[in-house]
Amino acid sequence: MTNTSTIARGGGNPSASGRRRNSPQRPARASGLPPWVIPYVLLVPGLVVIAGLLLYPLFQMIVISFQKVGIPQINGKKPAGWVGWDNYTKVLDNEIFWSSLRNTVVFAAVTVTLTLVLGTAVGTLLNKLGKKMSTVVVVGIMSAWAVPPVAQGVIWRWLFDADAGMINWMLNLLPDWLSSLLFGRADWTGEPWLNDALTIYLVLIICVVWASFPFIAVSVLAGLKGIPTELYEAARVDGSTPWRTFRKITFPLLKPVFSVLTILSIIWNFKVFSQLYVLMNGPTNREAFNLSMFSFAEAFRSPPKMGTGAAIAVILTLLLLVVTAVYVRQIVKTEEM
Repeated sequence: MTNTSTIARGGGNPSASGRRRNSPQRPARASGLPPWVIPYVLLVPGLVVIAGLLLYPLFQMIVISFQKVGIPQINGKKPAGWVGWDNYTKVLDNEIFWSSLRNTVVFAAVTVTLTLVLGTAVGTLLNKLGKKMSTVVVVGIMSAWAVPPVAQGVIWRWLFDADAGMINWMLNLLPDWLSSLLFGRADWTGEPWLNDALTIYLVLIICVVWASFPFIAVSVLAGLKGIPTELYEAARVDGSTPWRTFRKITFPLLKPVFSVLTILSIIWNFKVFSQLYVLMNGPTNREAFNLSMFSFAEAFRSPPKMGTGAAIAVILTLLLLVVTAVYVRQIVKTEEM
């Protein structure tokens, strides 16, 4: 009787009951989606943001480049009319476009080269410093990189100001014979650095290199930290010179880093706008236009021609895509060899 009542209460097999209570329960799947779909679903918010902030404005820019958009269209008095390839034809027939293209390419080539060389040299130097000193120098140089582009232009416009700039003041401190020997003149009072296209781009190169090389230096430093020290010790034992060590060890191992930095520098320097705008005090000197400044001047100066400005922006985007594609293709070929 006792056994029967015990079994009826479920106590006849305590081990089986314990297994039922202690067996792990599989968590119920929150959604009925297959596991391989979940990563793509998680990417949807990011893709929506990218489409809203980048793809849609790019699509609108392309559409406007085939339309005539002026003051009547902006005010809503007239609809935007389709003009086909007329905007592109006007741009390509304009001499300012070709001078702007020349300025853009030459400026980008010089600035990218100087930025990479200076950044690599500083990054190599930082790698040889102690940890505390390296940290202090990194914080110092990154302060320049953190300055907004407009503030960069304001700083260097003040330094090269014709009346109150420190550059003219410092040059006047040089002995007359030395200044005449180096520069062919002794008096720098009132020198208008920002009136001529050549000197404007000289100041712009200094401004952009000053603000850009810290990022290159820190990136190179991060890459150098990943290179085994045994390689450098072996090279030192073999009597290798510093330049040969860099050419045979450092550069090949950091080639992927240099490739990415080169592409980023090309893109950044091709579309420099804010610093040039501040240095020129607006789109005033047409001889000093680059493609970004030319696009802005066409789209927003009176009378506004937003279709032509959009066409210039599309051409600049295509140039950047072509340059990037060619460079990436060369990188892939080098990696496959």
